Amino acid sequence: MATSRPAPRQPVRRPTSGKLRAILQDVGTPPPAPFVPAPFQEAALAAVRSGDVLVAAPTGSGKTWIAEQAVSEILAGGGVAWYTTPLKALSNQKFHRFAGLYGAESVGLLTGERRINAQAPVIVATTEILRNALYGDRLTPQLIVLDEAHYLSDRERGTAWEEILLLAPGRSRLLLLSATFPNAEVIASWLAEVRGKRPEVIVERVRPVPLRYVLADARGRLIPPDAF
Repeated sequence: MATSRPAPRQPVRRPTSGKLRAILQDVGTPPPAPFVPAPFQEAALAAVRSGDVLVAAPTGSGKTWIAEQAVSEILAGGGVAWYTTPLKALSNQKFHRFAGLYGAESVGLLTGERRINAQAPVIVATTEILRNALYGDRLTPQLIVLDEAHYLSDRERGTAWEEILLLAPGRSRLLLLSATFPNAEVIASWLAEVRGKRPEVIVERVRPVPLRYVLADARGRLIPPDAF
């Protein structure tokens, strides 16, 4: 009985080292350079001094700088600021960062596992902790920062962000930060209804750190995408 032979496999072109080198040559730590705020950062900082602000900007573009400057101004004026993140690990990271910026005595941490310096003027917390505090305490912070604010659309946890926006005192300014805010204008319109004032929406689409794409095979080797 005649048997059919499988079609011969096409040889795979392996990438030349030059192609891979060209992709990876720019990867690394850039040389030090003086920091100059981007226009969207300056606009957001100016806006949050007098009202609520939604900022949508790519990862690595400097959204945290806006929050840090706003918190610094609140602290200098004798006010109180809350900075929330969705994750305990991220809250711990921000706590140590802020303690280095503003001094350990000025920064507290509240998560489900840790409670440090809870009466400090700058509180870093998980989002649900702030939500619970707004129900139980008479909080009137001058500034509330909601990092990773795209969690508003999360089916399981989004209600915590929504409740904060509903419960936040009118005198508290809101700063919402996210890398992905496809419905920022919708959220702004809703906030205008529930808070009586429309927040400033600032969208930055320029990515300061260019992306380089490579493929990884089963052996973990990096391959340029045009190698096949």
